[in-house]
Amino acid sequence: MFSIPFGGAKLRRSVSLAVKSLWLHKLRSFLSVLGIIIGTCSVISLMAFGEGSMREALADIKRQGATNIIVRSVKPPDDSATASKGWITTYGLVKRDLKRIETLGDSISRVVPMRIFPTEARYLDRLANTRVIGTVPEYAAVNKLEMARGRFLIGSDDPRPGSDDDEDEVEMNDNLQMLNVCVLGAEAADKLFPFEDPLDKMVQMKSMRFRVIGVVKDRMPTGGTGGSLAAEDYNRDIYIPFKTSTARFGEVISVRSSGARLNEKVDISQVTLTVDAEVDTPAGRKKVQAVGDEIKRMLEQYHPKKDYAITIPLDKLEEAEVSQNRFTNLLVLIASISLLVGGIGIMNIMLATVTERTREIGIRRALGAKRKDIVMQFLVDAVVQPSIGGLAGVMFGLGMVFSVPAIWEWLARKKTLAGWFASPTLPAEVNVPSIFLSLGVSIFVGVVFGLYPAWRAAKLDPIEALRHD
Repeated sequence: MFSIPFGGAKLRRSVSLAVKSLWLHKLRSFLSVLGIIIGTCSVISLMAFGEGSMREALADIKRQGATNIIVRSVKPPDDSATASKGWITTYGLVKRDLKRIETLGDSISRVVPMRIFPTEARYLDRLANTRVIGTVPEYAAVNKLEMARGRFLIGSDDPRPGSDDDEDEVEMNDNLQMLNVCVLGAEAADKLFPFEDPLDKMVQMKSMRFRVIGVVKDRMPTGGTGGSLAAEDYNRDIYIPFKTSTARFGEVISVRSSGARLNEKVDISQVTLTVDAEVDTPAGRKKVQAVGDEIKRMLEQYHPKKDYAITIPLDKLEEAEVSQNRFTNLLVLIASISLLVGGIGIMNIMLATVTERTREIGIRRALGAKRKDIVMQFLVDAVVQPSIGGLAGVMFGLGMVFSVPAIWEWLARKKTLAGWFASPTLPAEVNVPSIFLSLGVSIFVGVVFGLYPAWRAAKLDPIEALRHD
């Protein structure tokens, strides 16, 4: 028959006595472990919410493309007076800049130009204020668009280079880039076509009509179009071919602003470049930075007015990773303070317990118990309390991780306490190491803060302990 060794049996009895002692003094025991419960719950919940928020921020940057380089046209400050007089303001990237960028060769795997301007879209008596984005088919891959219906500017059923009739296919693709076709964002589609399928319907913009060939799925804002870092609503966008935007809308775009009409000539509003590199390797990150520096030197040479801005999401990704580590360490420090306070509470209760059980200690010593037995008895008492508190804290912490985001989303959807909920969601992700860390620290706190009361109990003189009332 399997038998428990003497040491194991003694330890089991000590644990049993410790649990019974806690049960006899329920309120006092609960108050003594309350700090441990709060501390453990804080570690798990704070780490989960912090991890979720930081992962969402990192994912947001990665969705922009960590190996992308975004070059945007920016109006110089000294051109504001010219624009207010009604003259044509010319600034930003030009088509020659695209050709210069293409000379970088194999370092660049994809170049996506964009021409962006606001306009009104109509269908029958329905009107939507939208933003037109003239771009190329690769835009969908760079920005990871998902189609709800139809296709993007070139669909899977369109001819692609690589088959027997490459030249005809390329010519057909070029012709498509001059067609009056458009792809609607989710909100634009809902406003213009609330009760019907928009595919193959004709949408009017300015005095021209565009056939709808696709609808993009609803998506959350990430940054600016194609990866700029200003938050924008993609769902109101309407995508048309890049060449069509110039051929149909002209080179000069008139925009109403504060009661005035501004005339601007911007060949290219933004260019997104994808560098052929691995973002997870140091060599790949250095390559992205090197290409970014080369583009900066190139533009400085031909744009003395500095009518451009360069954004490299990789820089933001690295900053976010550093911030994540710093934020995680801060959360652990704050939560550890709660565990420390809980440990002090346990020491206080254990010292009071030693005083209450002084006569019991004397009897045990008189019956032959050694000092190490007394130390083990009170040390087990000190460890059992934070262990139970740690387990309770883990359950409360996991409960908060799964319940609080659901309550937050429900309140945001109901518009309760409007203004409190800047985001409709509260991201949370269980950090598994934090569970074991908090339990381990709880047990460690019990050992550290239980040693002194246990040592004090073992040092009592048996005769003096027997005389204690």
